[in-house]
Amino acid sequence: MPNMDAPFVSFFLPLTIPVFLQYLVVCLAVSNINRDKEALLAIKDKIRTDSASSLLKGNWSSRSNNVCEWIGITCSTHHRRVSGLNISSMGLQGQIAPQIGNLSFLISIDMSYNSFKGDMPEEMGRLHRLRYLNLLSNNFRGIPSWIGDLQNLEYLQMYGNQIKLPIPYSLFNISSLEYLSLGSNSIPGSLPANMCDNLPRLASLNLYDNKLEGQIPRSIGRCLALKMLTFEINHFSGFIPKDISNLTKLALLGLGSNMLTGSIPSGIFNMSSLQLLSLDDNELSGTLPIMRLTNLEELLISLNHLDGPIPPSISNSSKLRTIYLSDNNFSGPIPNSIGSLRYLERFMLWSNNFTNNESSELSIITSLTNCKHLLQLSLHNNSLGGTIPASIGNLSSSLVHLDLGEANLKGNIPKEIGNLKNLTSLQLSGNEFTGTLPSTIQNLQQLQALAFTRNKLSGSFPDIICKLPNLFILYMGSNKFSGPLPECLGDMASLGRININNNMFSSILPKSLWNLKYLLYLNISKNHFNETLNPEMTNMEALTTLDLSMNQFTGNIPSGVGKLLKLVSLSLAENKLEGPIPNLEFLNLSANYLSGVIPKSLESLDSLKYFNVSFNKLEGEIPSGGPFQNFTHESFMSNDGVCGGAPRLNLPSCPSNSSSPRPASRKRSKVFIIIFSPLALVALILFISVYVWRTKFRIRTPRTQPEPSVDPTFMRISYFELEQATNGFSESNLLGKGSFGSVYKATLTSGEIYAVKVFHMQHEGAYKSFDQECEVLRNIRHRNLVKVISSCVNLDFKSLVLQYMPNGSLENWLYGENYHLGFLERLNVMIDVAYALEHLHCGHSTPVVHCDLKPSNVLLDIEMVGYVADFGISKLLAEEETFIHTNTLATFGYMAPEYGMEGMVSTMCDVYSFGIVLMEVFTRKRPNNEMFNEDLNLRSWVASATKDNLIAIIDADILDEEEERLKKKLESVSSIIELALNCSEESPQARLNMIEIVSTLKRIKTRFLKN
Repeated sequence: MPNMDAPFVSFFLPLTIPVFLQYLVVCLAVSNINRDKEALLAIKDKIRTDSASSLLKGNWSSRSNNVCEWIGITCSTHHRRVSGLNISSMGLQGQIAPQIGNLSFLISIDMSYNSFKGDMPEEMGRLHRLRYLNLLSNNFRGIPSWIGDLQNLEYLQMYGNQIKLPIPYSLFNISSLEYLSLGSNSIPGSLPANMCDNLPRLASLNLYDNKLEGQIPRSIGRCLALKMLTFEINHFSGFIPKDISNLTKLALLGLGSNMLTGSIPSGIFNMSSLQLLSLDDNELSGTLPIMRLTNLEELLISLNHLDGPIPPSISNSSKLRTIYLSDNNFSGPIPNSIGSLRYLERFMLWSNNFTNNESSELSIITSLTNCKHLLQLSLHNNSLGGTIPASIGNLSSSLVHLDLGEANLKGNIPKEIGNLKNLTSLQLSGNEFTGTLPSTIQNLQQLQALAFTRNKLSGSFPDIICKLPNLFILYMGSNKFSGPLPECLGDMASLGRININNNMFSSILPKSLWNLKYLLYLNISKNHFNETLNPEMTNMEALTTLDLSMNQFTGNIPSGVGKLLKLVSLSLAENKLEGPIPNLEFLNLSANYLSGVIPKSLESLDSLKYFNVSFNKLEGEIPSGGPFQNFTHESFMSNDGVCGGAPRLNLPSCPSNSSSPRPASRKRSKVFIIIFSPLALVALILFISVYVWRTKFRIRTPRTQPEPSVDPTFMRISYFELEQATNGFSESNLLGKGSFGSVYKATLTSGEIYAVKVFHMQHEGAYKSFDQECEVLRNIRHRNLVKVISSCVNLDFKSLVLQYMPNGSLENWLYGENYHLGFLERLNVMIDVAYALEHLHCGHSTPVVHCDLKPSNVLLDIEMVGYVADFGISKLLAEEETFIHTNTLATFGYMAPEYGMEGMVSTMCDVYSFGIVLMEVFTRKRPNNEMFNEDLNLRSWVASATKDNLIAIIDADILDEEEERLKKKLESVSSIIELALNCSEESPQARLNMIEIVSTLKRIKTRFLKN
């Protein structure tokens, strides 16, 4: 019997098979997408932050079936599988779940700007389709060896993690790799000699700021696709490989801040593709060859040992915007061909041996008048000679910083300098200018800093200075000015620092001078002022430094001087003062006419740390107890009537009745005893503070002798070498003074220059301060912490040789006389500071609390990288401690409430200080600004601003209202202010931690740059 169903089956079966197969594909796809869903839920379960639950809890849910619509998820249209995972900038913490390896169709992963930590799971090595992996700004500790299994990987970004393990060699075998960024970590070890043999497509290699050492492999010249190469801030040594010049596509070459030696390969100067060349801060020597860098925009080769002339062929680089050749040994004339660089903005040649090719006018000035975009010009510390030409008035109208200091210039200051109407800083110190200050200076209405110390200018005080409404710094010391000071000086409310010392000013001080209530620094020493000290001097409540020494002041010292609570430096030495000694902590009253005995009651004043009454008319026995156990012979010499004291003073013994004053002096000494009875002392330092212009020198590793308190692996330097290098620790080499130490410039016979901090061991806290700095700095290393280079100690001498920062402190840049700080520069510095604090708090088993973060303790290197310094009152927390109590107080205005009121110190105190500094940096308002009082402080003032009126509080220097991008910049500023407020919450528990702060700041920077 025939099968009646056969025709039916034969007809319909071919039609049903495709339907069945399609159904099967759908079923498999559903099954696979469910597998992806399970993997994503497992990833979410490993995340442990509130922000994660708020962002993902309601979205990444088992109840939500459409995975492809979840936050951060992209699916491929062909396979209906998860192909992209983007959970960037969500503030996430925790570890990556191993189930991520089940997302087998992943092409792209972006987990940047979070706080993931630990190791990447081995299962990620199964993601063979992965091309893009972005783990920027997290806390991963290493790069796994299985990374080499990802043979399709094109992009790997792990900048700004905490990687402390060497780079696995398998990474250099990913032939598809195009972009590799591992900068800003702590990666040790060296690079393989054949690192570029299997990287034919690598276009960008960033190993910036690590701990890599050894030589740069010659094989780098075989990465022929490279466009960007930066190895800056590492420990690479040896020669720069000549093979680098094979990289014909290279646009950026950064090898700065290493220990590279030898000459710069001449082939590098033939690389026409280069746009940025950074070789600064190495040990490079030799001369510059003929330059054919036709696309070069930035040339950074400061801080080396290069010599010879600047080749005239530098003009071949017609696109140059920035030239930094500072701190080398370049010589000869500056080629006038520089003037053909019409895009030039920054031309910095300080600290070289350049000369002037003409005996009269400085011709380079005339040549630079063609550079219409010039912003900064520094020829500081060269042997140029000659005069300033009138053509200086034709320099760029955009010029904001002009530094011709220490350049051996002569003649008059030309009146045409008044044409530079946008100047904010004018430095002419250390020359041989004669005549008077030109009246056209009054045209510089934007001027904030004016310095012409150490010249031969004469005449009366230039009244035109009073017409500069924004002047903050006025330095005109060591000239030949004479006559009285004008009354108009007291009307300059903007003045913050005045130095007119070592002139021939005379008569009495104008009464209006004491109206400058907000003046911070006043030095009128070494003049001929002759009057009694005006009691109204105590109106200057903001004053931190006051030097009235070496004049002819008479009468009593105003008793109200103790009300100047912010005063940290006062000198009244070598005047004609008389009467009782005021009740002070640091006392320098040498070379006056003081008489009577030194009251024995002073022995009870434990806080008296410095005492100098030499060259007076005192008599009787010197007290020997209390603080007098530490004073030396120099404190009492040239007082013919004194006797006794400790044997070290080498004074005659007192007769049996010598401790009693003669009848003629008994009444005076009784007054002295009454004056010194109170035990409440005002903490004032009476040293002469010498403000120092930014000195530029680099640190070399010295020879030293052992010192038990510092890491014995450090190189050492002997006391004899330091004494020679500082000319006997002379004041001519003094860079600055603090409560516990002085910092000197030390130049060894080899020409190497250092910064040496010598501790004042007669001060009660100096021993503890020295030990604390040693304890912190010997155990902690970080790219943003000032490094100890060496140390020197003997029985009564303790010093540290520290890394020197050529660009001075952040405080000087905010309020000082030289450079303008732009928005991005400020943000970069604060990111550097955040990195340093993050490392102090989280980078090792013993957290360190700095305790005194403020702009003066943030130093800047040649590239404006920020470093945190001064650990004299820092605290180390044991592993089980989250806070400790202390009696040591930090700087008022920056202290957290719990620190100031309860003495409770924790890492959150540094966070609070960071928030205050962050506000100060972007508002340019000190927390002790005159506008603040009991009802208003910096934080509450900033908090009162809304997004619509941010311009009212932000420093005008960073917000140009004509900028097209002003709105975008304000958005970034708004985010910064919000962060600062979160850091400075009154409750420590409400503040962010430094890991979160670093992540937030970097995110703000990235968004700003994208805009």
